[in-house]
Amino acid sequence: MDRLIYVAMTGAQQLLEKQAVAAHNLANASTPGYKADISAFRAVPMTGPGQPTRTYAVETTPGADFTQGTLTETGRDLDAAINGPGFFAVQTTSGTEAYTRAGGFSVSAEGELTDAGRTVMGDGGPIAIPENSKVSIGADGTVSAVDLSTPGGNVTTIGKLKLVTADPAQLTKGPDGLFRTRNGQPLDGDDSVRITSGAIESSNVNAVSAMVDMIDLARQFDMQMKALTTVDQNEQRATQLLGTGG
Repeated sequence: MDRLIYVAMTGAQQLLEKQAVAAHNLANASTPGYKADISAFRAVPMTGPGQPTRTYAVETTPGADFTQGTLTETGRDLDAAINGPGFFAVQTTSGTEAYTRAGGFSVSAEGELTDAGRTVMGDGGPIAIPENSKVSIGADGTVSAVDLSTPGGNVTTIGKLKLVTADPAQLTKGPDGLFRTRNGQPLDGDDSVRITSGAIESSNVNAVSAMVDMIDLARQFDMQMKALTTVDQNEQRATQLLGTGG
């Protein structure tokens, strides 16, 4: 009876953890550039005297799904989407470098190219956008500007986005959805990365699949709770029998 309680209890607890991952993915089904978290169960046997019959069922998130999302044309000059593998480099509030697939850029009050308030990194550092200019982003990440205050103004190259590639095993995903290297060191730029300007990469979360997963997990949780209820009922019955002498 003790073993059944152990299995059902840990199973229910870890199902809640897996449900949380599924809910987080579903909540980001419309977040540009979002990469779904992968969730899986693994069995962890207990060790020690009298423990070999007990096993923990532990939820683990081994990584993210790097499948590319759909590219949606927006026609906006500051939008960019990566074609194939690769990431944009951004600077976090702590000053460290992180990586994202979201390319809905904007210009900060200081005139710097940003993504969700984070400074977008160029090959030579932050990219400054001149006032009264029309910006365009090339397929190789080159950022150009035309001065709108001057009729027939010339096109000026003002920087180049830092585009990087990495083995997924080298990266870890943070709670903010950004990727970072496991060793904490910044990646080198990769000139082979190509982007599509005027487009945004959608989340790679399949909302229908995520919803089905949540329903399935809820049913599995109910099964674990029913097992606990059955154990409780059996123990109450056993206590009654012992109390009456059988």
